[in-house]
Amino acid sequence: MKIAVVAAAGKAGRKIVAEAAARGFEVTAFVRRAAEIDDAAKVIVKDILALTADDLKDFDAVVDAFGAWTPETLSLHTTTSQHLCDCLSGTDVRLLIVGGAGSLYTNPEHTAQVADAPNFPADWQPLAKAMAKALDELRKRDDVKWTFVSPACDFQADGERTGKYIVGGEELILNAAGESVISYADYALAMVDEIAGGNHIQKRIGVVKA
Repeated sequence: MKIAVVAAAGKAGRKIVAEAAARGFEVTAFVRRAAEIDDAAKVIVKDILALTADDLKDFDAVVDAFGAWTPETLSLHTTTSQHLCDCLSGTDVRLLIVGGAGSLYTNPEHTAQVADAPNFPADWQPLAKAMAKALDELRKRDDVKWTFVSPACDFQADGERTGKYIVGGEELILNAAGESVISYADYALAMVDEIAGGNHIQKRIGVVKA
């Protein structure tokens, strides 16, 4: 299986590249600037918005690991994911998005989200709204085989790889300890499992440490 990881130089992107390469997949890492990526991956220096349909046509799956945090760049979550959608429109190449937890629903009616909670950090609100917007726009694309993968609320960059996780859907899920937590390493495992299985086309899923 041939996998492209776009914006692969970030923490999540690197973990996904390493996990996919360790599983024996043929991995190409697209980065904006030259960077050291897992030795098993081919590295191509090209900005995400400069990618074309021709660049991505030979892959089985494309992972969008783009992340932006400053006010002037937050809208790029939608811009970049829609650009990739345009590149993959009408093809069988799957698009998997590294999403956020803020848009997960907290009630069965799907009228309240994690980001609506009174204790949700104010500093994270802009990012949560930006990623929710990207998901809203993604839902409009019936021409792309997309999957949006939301991590748990506590997304730990340096957490251990336990090799165990739980998959949920649109609603926030907790593990047996009542926690919403997952490491980047376990998230990468879940992402690569989803690439291999292809079980949630045109759906959002959430993952949490088991």
